[in-house]
Amino acid sequence: MPDLNETPMDRFRHTLYKIIDTPVSLFRERVVEPNRKSYPYYHRKFKRVPNIDTCDVGDYVCFVEAHEQFRRDKLVESEILAILRQRREACIAYEGADWKKKCQQVMDDYTNAETNWFIKYGDLGAYGNVKDAYMKQKHRLIWQRRHPEIED
Repeated sequence: MPDLNETPMDRFRHTLYKIIDTPVSLFRERVVEPNRKSYPYYHRKFKRVPNIDTCDVGDYVCFVEAHEQFRRDKLVESEILAILRQRREACIAYEGADWKKKCQQVMDDYTNAETNWFIKYGDLGAYGNVKDAYMKQKHRLIWQRRHPEIED
C-alpha cells in the first residue's frame, strides 16, 4: 500500500534504488559471502615451517618448504620496507625545509629497517635461495666472532 504522503519523485527514487540495489545485493548474498567462507585462498594463512638449519641432509621436501617460507618472508619484509620508504618520502614532502628535524624518527626507522633487510637479503641476487641466505648468515656470525672489536 503506497503512502499517501509520497510524491511521485519519492516513488521514482525508491524504484530506481531497488533496480540498482537488488542485483548487487543478490550477487553478494549468493556468490561473494558463500565463497568467502569456503574459498581456501582468501586471506590464506600459512603455518610456519622449519628453517633450513633444522632440515636433514637429503630432505628435499623440507628444503622446498623452507625456501617457500623464506620467499614469503622476503616479500613481507620488502613490502614493509616499501611502506617505510613511502612514509619517509611523504614526511619530507610535507615538512619541506624543516624535514631534518621533524622527520628524524621516520628516517631512523627506515634506515634501521633498510640495514636489517640488507643484512638478511642483500647480495643474494634475484635468484638467491634459503641456503644462500643461511650461508651468508653463518659467514657473518663467524666473521663477528673472529673480529669482536669491530661493531656494526
